[in-house]
Amino acid sequence: MPVATMPPHRHAPGRSARPGGLRRAAHRLLTLVAAAIVGAGALAAPAYAEPSVDEIEAAIDKKWEQLEPTIEQYNKVRAQLKVNRKKSADLQKKIQPLALETELAMDRVGDLASRYYISGPSQEIGALLVSAKPDTLTEQLTLLDRLAANERRQLEGVTKVREKYDAEKQRLDALIVAQTKQQNDLAAKKKQIDADIKKLEASMPVTTVKTENCPTINGVVSEAARTAIRTACAQVGDPYVWGATGPNSFDCSGLTQYAYKAAGIHLTHFTGAQWNEGKAIPRSEARPGDLVFFFSDLHHVGLYLGNDKMVHAPRAGKPVNVSSINTMPVAGFRRPG
Repeated sequence: MPVATMPPHRHAPGRSARPGGLRRAAHRLLTLVAAAIVGAGALAAPAYAEPSVDEIEAAIDKKWEQLEPTIEQYNKVRAQLKVNRKKSADLQKKIQPLALETELAMDRVGDLASRYYISGPSQEIGALLVSAKPDTLTEQLTLLDRLAANERRQLEGVTKVREKYDAEKQRLDALIVAQTKQQNDLAAKKKQIDADIKKLEASMPVTTVKTENCPTINGVVSEAARTAIRTACAQVGDPYVWGATGPNSFDCSGLTQYAYKAAGIHLTHFTGAQWNEGKAIPRSEARPGDLVFFFSDLHHVGLYLGNDKMVHAPRAGKPVNVSSINTMPVAGFRRPG
């Protein structure tokens, strides 16, 4: 009997589905594998971290290392330029009358020669010749030559002095041109570095610092300053004790020393020393974490929190607290570290 065969478009029971299904399954598998690879790569790739306040501060410090010598060189050239411009102006004032005197002397010599050789001696020269009683024409000419020689000597003397001033002025003018170019180049360099510093300062990240006992801070705060602020604020309510540096009682410089010690920065337990151990900061640029000093003798210090607030150990009978910096005369700000 003939063997029954299945139509070519049918499959035996238990076999896989249509070829299209195989392709779809393979595509899904490849998609999952690719996603896994991408996911693994994303996990392996290092995340980009914004530069910290300390890193930006370090970059600003490097820029300042370039800027300060440029500023000083600019100041030096500008001072030299001012002096040389004054010297050049003074020489110009001296040259002007010498130039006029030279021209007058040249006119006198030329006039003397032309009047004698072309039209004969003038009445004045004739009178001189008559009074001198020369016996011959040769003697008259000799006397005239002496008069002309005297004029020439005067002319030569004036001319030499004028040439000396002219040479000095030319040297100064050349120096002024060179120094003006140097000043302009330094000014352009200073402007570029200033712009770089402003960009770095504008990129400072704003940090929020929340503590239990102090106001919330939103501003530019370094890592060390954040630690010092949290440490000092945790002491609010602790008693003031003269000479104490913690952990349960403090005087003013003892509190700031204790706060920055937690951040790995050593400060001497004395306000005068702490003033010299920090970087001077103008009030307009003060940041949270800076030390704020009071009175002309610097006998009080607090930890600045921004917005004219500080945490400090005020005096005997008053515990560590947050108060305004405007209740005492501010002497200045310093930034530890």
